[in-house]
Amino acid sequence: MPRLTTLTLFGIRNGHLRWGLAQMGTSRPYLKDVPGLLFYKLLGSGHGKGFSIKPNFRRYGLLCTWESEEAAENFLHRSDLMQTYRHHSNEIWTVRLLPYQSHGLWDDHEPFSPLLDEKYTDGPIAVLTRASINWRALPSFWRFVPQASKALDTAEGLLCSIGLGELPLIRQATFSVWESAEAMKQYAYKHPMHQEVMRRTRAEKWYSEELFARFKPVSSEGTWHGTDPLRAILALHPKL
Repeated sequence: MPRLTTLTLFGIRNGHLRWGLAQMGTSRPYLKDVPGLLFYKLLGSGHGKGFSIKPNFRRYGLLCTWESEEAAENFLHRSDLMQTYRHHSNEIWTVRLLPYQSHGLWDDHEPFSPLLDEKYTDGPIAVLTRASINWRALPSFWRFVPQASKALDTAEGLLCSIGLGELPLIRQATFSVWESAEAMKQYAYKHPMHQEVMRRTRAEKWYSEELFARFKPVSSEGTWHGTDPLRAILALHPKL
């Protein structure tokens, strides 16, 4: 079976920002004992739609891979930890994903294996890019990458996008969902600034570890900035 992955974003209530920051540490002991949870990452976020040097203390993420749909369902809807998150959040959004492809490692793991047998044909596609940035490359990385991320603001076919990170400045990720693979490729491979970033990534050895994955979004629930960003497009593709 392909590895079920969930990404949950939490919007923290006014007056609960201290708790929001603290949960990056206090949630770890609980998550280590969740039945059926194979891999997880607690993630902070930045302002804007991509990599950002400015943290957003109102938005946090939890990325998980699961042994089964039942294990994910029990945690997301019945666990004490999720009940605590709901108490401190004014909105929560969760997308369920199945991996089309994944290249690279995350803390020496391949978290999204095994993959789907089927190949992408049409419909929405989710993309996760994640990297540990070399210390010596930090000035160059942060000089160029935010400009490429800014281009996401006008990217055609982008349904939603967010910059996430395990560690400020150093361990960064971007999660995005596109109307189609064609729309995603139009940005990734034809936008001049993004092309320059890809060139410098290789030439200047920006990353000590990296991972790139594409997913099929299979369900979406809750809200992000007041709406479910995938409800309409998933309704157009009921076979997903």
